[in-house]
Amino acid sequence: MVIELLTFAVDAVDLDAWLAVEGRTWSRFLEQRPGFVRKQMWVERGDTDRVHAVIWWVDQAAWDATNGPELAAVDESMGAWFREALTCRVFDVVRDG
Repeated sequence: MVIELLTFAVDAVDLDAWLAVEGRTWSRFLEQRPGFVRKQMWVERGDTDRVHAVIWWVDQAAWDATNGPELAAVDESMGAWFREALTCRVFDVVRDG
């Protein structure tokens, strides 16, 4: 299993609105992708202007298959709420449980 960790700058006052738009766009898109397992959105205590998207994939191939022009279209559908990821980190699950 592969874990994708993306970090976004989102003002705390905009968090609920941003999450709503992100949920209607990116979450719905990812849910349709083969190999997508699940996604959570995290906010760190004490750093509420950063949102972390934690996305589980069955393997690297499934994640790699999610690319191309359709990603730009999903970004565009975010409209004014689009935020470029500040970081993208990748983790391999070496033990579960």
